[in-house]
Amino acid sequence: MANELSGKQIAFLVANAGVEEVELTSPWQAIEDAGAKPILVAPASEEVRAVNGDIDKGGTFDPDLRVGEASAEDFDALLLPGGVANPDKLRMDQDAVAFVKAFAEAGKPIAAICHGPWTLVEADVVKGKTLTSWPSLQTDIRNAGGEWRDEESFTCPAGGYTLVTSRKPDDLEAFNRAAIAAFAGARIPRST
Repeated sequence: MANELSGKQIAFLVANAGVEEVELTSPWQAIEDAGAKPILVAPASEEVRAVNGDIDKGGTFDPDLRVGEASAEDFDALLLPGGVANPDKLRMDQDAVAFVKAFAEAGKPIAAICHGPWTLVEADVVKGKTLTSWPSLQTDIRNAGGEWRDEESFTCPAGGYTLVTSRKPDDLEAFNRAAIAAFAGARIPRST
C-alpha cells in the first residue's frame, strides 16, 4: 500500500540543531514511500544540524519553511522527531509551541518519538492522553495530565486528536507503521 497517504502534506517540526538524525530520516522516508509530501519546518531558515546520539554530529538539512510562517491549516498531520536538545529548544520557541497546539486543536493527528513529547507537554496537549516516550519524560507527561506507558509504540485516539508515540530509535519500524496508519485515518471531531 504505497499510496495510503497520497496527496497529504506532513509537517516535520524540528529545531535548527539537535534532532536525532534517524528519527528524522526514517519517518521521512516512510512518509514519502506512503505517497505523502513531508515538509521540514524549523524556527529559523538556516540549516538544521542533526545528531547521532547525544554528541556525534549528523547530517544537515535545509528547512522548507520557518515555523513562524507555517500554519497547521496547510498540513494533514504533524511529526515530532526526538533527540534530547531538539524538543528542549522547540519548547522554548513560542511559534513552535503554538504550531503544535494548533494541530491538536484542529483534530489533526500528531506523531512524536523519543524526547519529542516534551514539545507536546509544553503545548499543554497531553492531558487525558496515553502515550509513551523516552523513559525520562514519564514524570513530565504525568505532571501534564497524561498517562505514560512503556511500549514500543502507542496510538491514543482520545482527547480530540490521534496521538502516536514511541520510545526510541529501536522502535522506528513500529512508529512509522503507526504514524502512517494514523495519518491515513479520518480526523477525530473535537470534543467540547
